[in-house]
Amino acid sequence: SHERICQYIAKESGSLVVSVGYRLAPEHKYPAAYEDCLSASQHFLQHLEHYGVDPARVTVCGDSAGGNLAAAVSQTLAGRSDLPRLRAQILIYPGLQALDFNLPSYQQNRRVPLLFQERAVFYSLQYVQGDMSNLEEVLEGSHIPPDMRLKYRKWVSPD
Repeated sequence: SHERICQYIAKESGSLVVSVGYRLAPEHKYPAAYEDCLSASQHFLQHLEHYGVDPARVTVCGDSAGGNLAAAVSQTLAGRSDLPRLRAQILIYPGLQALDFNLPSYQQNRRVPLLFQERAVFYSLQYVQGDMSNLEEVLEGSHIPPDMRLKYRKWVSPD
């Protein structure tokens, strides 16, 4: 689905682009996609010389769920001293939190095609659990225990 955009990025930036075809939900729930992306990234970083890539110029990128995966892979690899450090991460409208789907950005864009608020929750649930049994709870925000909401409000709040 992303071959043309990857080709465009490679051509315009003069870069080698490696696109990971990770397993998709709902058939493959979390952490399948993350494990695929992490495994591919580790393999690539371990064999940069084979691909003729400068270790100081490796960047990960992803959009939507791929943005989530790029962020997760970046965080995991940041603690690895046996692999070259990533130069950067590029996250394009990433799905980064599922604590509160009623924050201002979700409210402001709740009816904006293509990713309506309910559809964003739908895809998040497909990714995490492979079903939609608690869609309404997630839309209401009642899927998070009050003590956890308090713990993370410094980072996830309308303020």
